Amino acid sequence: MDQVNEVSRTPAFAPDSLVLNRKLPLWYQVSQSLRASILGRPQDASPRLPTEEQLAVHYGVSVLTMRQALKELEAEGLISRHRRRGTFIEPRARRVSPVRLLGSIDTIVAQQSGELTTVLGHGPAPVPGELAEFFPDCPEVVSYRRLRRDASTGEPTNWAENAVRPETAARIDVTDLERWPMTKVLRDAVGIRISRITDTVEARLADPATAELLQVPLLSPILHCTGVTYDDEGRVVDVARIRYRGDRFAFSVTVDAH
Repeated sequence: MDQVNEVSRTPAFAPDSLVLNRKLPLWYQVSQSLRASILGRPQDASPRLPTEEQLAVHYGVSVLTMRQALKELEAEGLISRHRRRGTFIEPRARRVSPVRLLGSIDTIVAQQSGELTTVLGHGPAPVPGELAEFFPDCPEVVSYRRLRRDASTGEPTNWAENAVRPETAARIDVTDLERWPMTKVLRDAVGIRISRITDTVEARLADPATAELLQVPLLSPILHCTGVTYDDEGRVVDVARIRYRGDRFAFSVTVDAH
């Protein structure tokens, strides 16, 4: 009984807020938002989550919806639930992370959170030929190169190249890219009103640069994801090309029948 009372007095982890999209399953949006909060939490954050009822109020959903969202995170290995004691964040997430596609910006943020990010370099560059269709009015873009590592092992998981419009890049604080995914920086720090992100994922073989950065054999399989971000005027503001280690990620697509 004393142990239960001691746990109940421990401050609970405070998740980020979420703007719900009524066109998508609520439980899925909540699970992805909470996942991003958990993976991006400070090291000294409390491991204990608020109660189901408190989380439901926080996200503005029913307790049943919240329960379904927590069940998803429990299945993924991010949290554990204990009768009478509460729900707790697991010290380590599962090793293989799914690349999930279901139209939510918070899903993109969640996918990219919880990793250690190093900015390898940034600066103006000519628009690559394969990206010319996205920047027809720009002679050059600002390129950002980043390497992400597993927070628990330090092992490289993916590396990204972002091509951003110069006027947008002028408002980006590079130090933010060491803490947050580009999508979050554009939306929350720069204030871009993002209307949609189009992702294309394909299987490729690791080129020399990718093999060296991800510490995999040359020509080993990787997942190559191209994400095109549009603002509310329909302009492309960012094109991200991300190379994921093939042995660290699975590809998962959810089709909602309703």
